[in-house]
Amino acid sequence: MKRLFVTISVLMGSLFSVTSWANEPTPWQIGLPPPASPTAVMIHDFHDILLIIITLITIFVLALLLYTCWRFRESKNPTPSKTTHHTGLEIAWTAIPVVILVAICIPSMNLLYFADSTDDADMTLKVVGHQWYWEYQYPDHGNFTFDANMIPEDELKPGQKRLMDTDNPVVLPTGKRIRLLFASVDVIHNWSMASFGVKVDTTPGRLNETWVQIDKAGTYYGFCSELCGVNHAYMPIMVKAVPPAEFAAWAKKAKVEFARVDEPETPALPTVKVAQNGTSK
Repeated sequence: MKRLFVTISVLMGSLFSVTSWANEPTPWQIGLPPPASPTAVMIHDFHDILLIIITLITIFVLALLLYTCWRFRESKNPTPSKTTHHTGLEIAWTAIPVVILVAICIPSMNLLYFADSTDDADMTLKVVGHQWYWEYQYPDHGNFTFDANMIPEDELKPGQKRLMDTDNPVVLPTGKRIRLLFASVDVIHNWSMASFGVKVDTTPGRLNETWVQIDKAGTYYGFCSELCGVNHAYMPIMVKAVPPAEFAAWAKKAKVEFARVDEPETPALPTVKVAQNGTSK
């Protein structure tokens, strides 16, 4: 038993050590991924508060049930009580849950308003959902656009992750407030990045928005979290967060590499109609 306890302790320690530093899903991962934005930090804090409240309520209810089973067992109470109402208890089990819900509501509303505030953004990224890939637009850096498709398994290079890496990752600067706009051209998708605390639907005919500020450089992964069709599981999200200087250099190069959103179409050549007699009309 001692060896078993030590083995379990080592495994749990290694599990939590991996979880605390990984920017991507890992085998046997439990809990939320490490936060990489102010919104994600607030979500983690709120999650921990709720976990404590739920645990205390569960322990209280369990203790109350066990006490009731012991105190009012048949052997000790051969004649059951005929009590049907108790004013004090009815007020208590109505008022106490209301107080708990109000206490939960206050930080919850603060978190919702904090995540919804997109004022004073340093840049904008527009995300457009397609069946089944993502399109990204950078209106503040040349208004260029590109598509991000999952790399097929037979085309993966060493170091690339199956079902997670894309051919064109999203590149964003660290330490900047980034406004995120979401749209769709076909069905409802969902751009979900747990490390950023972002999970927003991309809805046809509607523009949703939120914001993110990435505090740590690295590569982050997410997925579409809305059932959008047969290839729903094959449109991952890959974001590379880099220092602002490196992002500026990438954006300068990307303006040349990728097409503009508002790039005019090549004008069609004028048509010349020739009459049967040889005279043009």
